[in-house]
Amino acid sequence: MHYYRYSNAEVSCWYKYLLFSYNIVFWLAGVAFLAAGLWAWSEKGVLSDLTKVTGLHGLDPVVLVLVVGIVMFTLGFAGCVGALRENICLLKFFCGAIVLIFLLELAVAVLAFLFQDWVRDRVKEFFENNIKSYRDDIDLQNLIDSLQKINHCCGAQGPDDWDFNIYFNCSSESKSREKCGVPFSCCIPDPAQKVVNTQCGYDVRKKSKSQWDDQIFVKGCILALEAWLPRNIYVVAGVFIAISLLQIFGIFLARTLISDIEAVKAGNAF
Repeated sequence: MHYYRYSNAEVSCWYKYLLFSYNIVFWLAGVAFLAAGLWAWSEKGVLSDLTKVTGLHGLDPVVLVLVVGIVMFTLGFAGCVGALRENICLLKFFCGAIVLIFLLELAVAVLAFLFQDWVRDRVKEFFENNIKSYRDDIDLQNLIDSLQKINHCCGAQGPDDWDFNIYFNCSSESKSREKCGVPFSCCIPDPAQKVVNTQCGYDVRKKSKSQWDDQIFVKGCILALEAWLPRNIYVVAGVFIAISLLQIFGIFLARTLISDIEAVKAGNAF
């Protein structure tokens, strides 16, 4: 017959400080994201007038930075304090949140694979809404420009999608100098030019479509992203697996530490 002496149970310092080190990285990263997001909002004057956030019909990239920062800061703080203070409630909160995030990531990946047409329609709608707000927010503008330059694409499904924006619309009522044009990020870069020509897309859509190929990218960004994914499937899978393993490792550390603390408390109860 085996007897277990709970009075000799102790919390493993290895797991305790490994979990603390694991979470301090997330906590510091969360602080950095929050600081960057608040600084960006202060530069745009959002902190003095929060209605600017709701007034933007597209995506404000700073909101994503702040959301990520808040989540990382909260989980990192809970994990650090929970590990140092051996607080079961905080450790369970940290563990449960990581499990929930992991399951959400898995569900999104599976649903995106099973309902590709629905996802494509939502991405198209999302991109078009952000095209409408292209000139309303500098961060959104830089994000779209970067996406178009990196992927050699223009618009959601093609250059004509820029008719959704009032500045680039070909309507006869438009007084904008950018009327019937596209942003400079749609232009095919000239290797001989060292300075970016921000006016290269002016009036380009007034020409026949057969002439567009020489001046701008004609492929839509949705098609470009769909073509990019199969070419980089191993990179995407590798990143997803690496993130998943980090999350599983965090869950393992938290559950092990919780078990040690509960064993010590059970031993002290006798």
